[in-house]
Amino acid sequence: MPSKFHYNILAAITMALAATACKTPELAVKTESRAVPASYAPSAPATTDSTNAARLSWQQFFTDPNLQTLIASALQRNQELNIALQEIEVARNEIRARQGEYLPFVSLGARADAEKVGRYTLQGATEEQIDIKEGRRTPDPLTNFQLGAFASWEVDIWHKLRNARKAAALRYLATVEGKNFLTTNLIAEIANSYYELLALDNQLAIVKQNIGIQTNALELVKLQKEAARTTELAVKRFEAQVQHSRALQFKLEQSIVETENRLNYLAGRYPQPVARNAQAFNDLLPPAVATGQPAQLLANRPDVRQAEQQLAAAKIDVQVARANFYPQLRLNGAVGLAAFTPGLLASTPQSVLYGLGADLAAPLFNRNGIKALYLNANALQTQAVYRYEKTVLNAYIEVANQLSNISNLAKSYDAKAREVAALNQSVDISNSLFRSARAEYTEVLFTQREALESKFDLIETKMQQLNASVNMYRILGGGR
Repeated sequence: MPSKFHYNILAAITMALAATACKTPELAVKTESRAVPASYAPSAPATTDSTNAARLSWQQFFTDPNLQTLIASALQRNQELNIALQEIEVARNEIRARQGEYLPFVSLGARADAEKVGRYTLQGATEEQIDIKEGRRTPDPLTNFQLGAFASWEVDIWHKLRNARKAAALRYLATVEGKNFLTTNLIAEIANSYYELLALDNQLAIVKQNIGIQTNALELVKLQKEAARTTELAVKRFEAQVQHSRALQFKLEQSIVETENRLNYLAGRYPQPVARNAQAFNDLLPPAVATGQPAQLLANRPDVRQAEQQLAAAKIDVQVARANFYPQLRLNGAVGLAAFTPGLLASTPQSVLYGLGADLAAPLFNRNGIKALYLNANALQTQAVYRYEKTVLNAYIEVANQLSNISNLAKSYDAKAREVAALNQSVDISNSLFRSARAEYTEVLFTQREALESKFDLIETKMQQLNASVNMYRILGGGR
């Protein structure tokens, strides 16, 4: 039996291994900053209103039933979103795998083999002596049949395996937030494309209306040429203007087809007409978006929450890598039946075999590989800190930029509306003056072109206003 001296030697070796293993490299740990300004404007006082549009569901924010139908279809059929859902399943299975690592591993097995050894070997001579003493000859060649259960368990002394499971769980939560971020962007992209489609419809209607006006002007110029009141040059200039507008019409029709198909693609369906009410575009008003407090971005933005979960997982990875320096204890056991013929397997207790063992090991020499993994884990943690701070900073700047954009677009739209009203009057005036030969045809052409461009710009500005509201809803973290 082991003496007290043997136990003391074993304890001394164990302590030496533990002391050697516990010498881990020093790390410079970087702590993330979670501070954000009190308001979105540097000179503005701290925001106290916590009303935040991000808390509204997309059904509440987008009330157009046609747009709601597109979004609902995309949330079910969009391929990118479905790919993200499978990534969540992969992360969930990773948790299960990590959880299984710190539980005992038990397996059932059976084995059969045969071996022929030389009679003049140590094993052969021993078998011959057994045959002589017991009066029973063993099979030649010697067969062996085994049936039993085998178990192995790494005792998670330093919580290495449990921490690995926690890190996997945090990465699972990060994939969920990644899917939420994708959903938010998908909804915003559909809404922006939908408003772009309405704008294109209205621009096309203006071009068709303008073609009618220009065609009438062309007929008038032809009559004036026949009456010798103008020249062929004026006729060709007006004719060129009509053809220019028709080319613009075809270009807009192609843009409409492409925008419709982009919406169909996002909705996960093959090309088909997109239901919409283009006439309601001019009556649309950009919805007011409450921004709330900047600190709410940390809780509302999916990409910020994703970066936060990834940072927490990276911190735990450092603990997992550190545990590799410590001694590891593994228990092994087996119980079963063994005999050289299948009929003797039931002859117990002679055929019973069992075993129990424990392994205690710690890295002592050549630990550079473990050290490298540990330093890499710390570098990845520091990287995750910077990535988190970058995400927060980007979220804050996006909101600040969009607030300024919304304000300037509102002023721009008012100025454009006054410009369109003035140019519409200029078109009527120029046509009247041209009929009475008090204005040159070039003035009519330039005025019509400027009026068309101003109407296009007005529609474009309204679309930008609607898109700015959508983007503000997105960057605040809405769309769930």
